[in-house]
Amino acid sequence: MRILDAAADLLAEGGREALSTRAVSAAAGVQGPTIYRLFGDKRGLLDALATHGLTTYLRRKTKREPGDDPVADLRAGWDLHVGFGLANPALYALMYGDPRPGSPNPAALAAFEVLAGHIGRIARAGRLRVSEEHAAKLVHAAGSGTTLTLIGLPAAARDLKLSDLAREAVIAAITTDAPVPASTGPVGAAVALRAVLPETTALTKTEQSLLREWLDRIANDTP
Repeated sequence: MRILDAAADLLAEGGREALSTRAVSAAAGVQGPTIYRLFGDKRGLLDALATHGLTTYLRRKTKREPGDDPVADLRAGWDLHVGFGLANPALYALMYGDPRPGSPNPAALAAFEVLAGHIGRIARAGRLRVSEEHAAKLVHAAGSGTTLTLIGLPAAARDLKLSDLAREAVIAAITTDAPVPASTGPVGAAVALRAVLPETTALTKTEQSLLREWLDRIANDTP
């Protein structure tokens, strides 16, 4: 869309301060009321811009088929996330630098869903040592914090070893080298069973819901 492309150019050149509705409408060659009609308000425009930027970036990347090792795929996803932030600092800050309690940016939510998919594959492989919810939130917090820290540094001072160290520390905290039922006791077993519960046909929906609640309680019973 022409308006979002124009807004993306202004954001890259001048940051969020450059994104006045007057500047965007002039750059896109439309009348100001058009922006309000399409996006509701400036917040709606910013949310749409973040989603548009993330979608465009991911579309340009070659789609990577899931590999045999879901933990390796998580590593690749982390590196892609950090790379996206460093390549698009203003857009990344728009997504993650201004959190709204209870109302996250739609683009950030979409990125979190991708992350949750990676975590789910690790759980189904029996290699997750904490609950899927805790794992996804920890990776998200560490990944976005690391990326924002790197963005805030002068380009010459950015050391990507920081990202590597943070990534490996998080992966070590949430995964195991071997399937968890044999190595980490009831918590690991609960996590693994919880991940494949939707595939069972032996239980009714009510029974699945009850078992899911029990497994969540066990999976979250960490020291």
